[in-house]
Amino acid sequence: MSGARVLVVEHEDGTGPAQVGERLAGLGLAIDLRRPWAGDALPRTLDSHDALLVLGGSMGPYDEEQATWLPAVRELLRQAVDRDLPTLGICLGMELLTVACGGEVRHAARPEVGLCDLTPLQEAAEDRLFGFLANPGMRLCAVQWHWEETGTLPEGAVPLLASERCAHQAYRIGTAVWGVQFHPEVLADDISTWGTSDVGPLHALGLDPAVVVAEVAQEETRLRTLWGGFAEQWGRIVADHHTAARR
Repeated sequence: MSGARVLVVEHEDGTGPAQVGERLAGLGLAIDLRRPWAGDALPRTLDSHDALLVLGGSMGPYDEEQATWLPAVRELLRQAVDRDLPTLGICLGMELLTVACGGEVRHAARPEVGLCDLTPLQEAAEDRLFGFLANPGMRLCAVQWHWEETGTLPEGAVPLLASERCAHQAYRIGTAVWGVQFHPEVLADDISTWGTSDVGPLHALGLDPAVVVAEVAQEETRLRTLWGGFAEQWGRIVADHHTAARR
């Protein structure tokens, strides 16, 4: 379908692109996966890429001592915004986008972990990526796993989704740059290791990791349909951008 090349930034082991990557590859997009945590170099510019996907991770957007590559990722995100290049920041990726563009990220007063319902805002209905999900009769639920959240949006950002605990679940900058606080890429198997590594923090929230994973597994079909379709829609946006740029 497309010769578009997507730069994917993975921040730690076990946090790969999962079903989002599978759907993009299924559309014929080339995935250039970089793992700076394992020593992979990040490009200085996006000149050789048609899109940018920044994934999640356990670190926060300011944790540069723990993850020394975060400033380079923020610079790539700023470049993507300047070019209006198709971009998707997931969880930490959204938080890095927020910080890179002048917004503020804070510790969440009520962290979200596990399944969570999402509410489309008015602007979502006209959005290229979220429009097909802004159906009044459709239940939107997604996997959450975050202790940080966007407190102040970057200037000019358009809010698209909210949840009961988190006002900024998704937003857009320009016409082609999106950040989402939730995890559209994961299913139950993907988060099983997260529950194991975050036992202490989950217990502090009164959550049982096994129960969280089981609840996600019960909604697997819905999550695969909703967010697999979302990934394909973003992939089509990337492919269209690539085609237009070659004309």
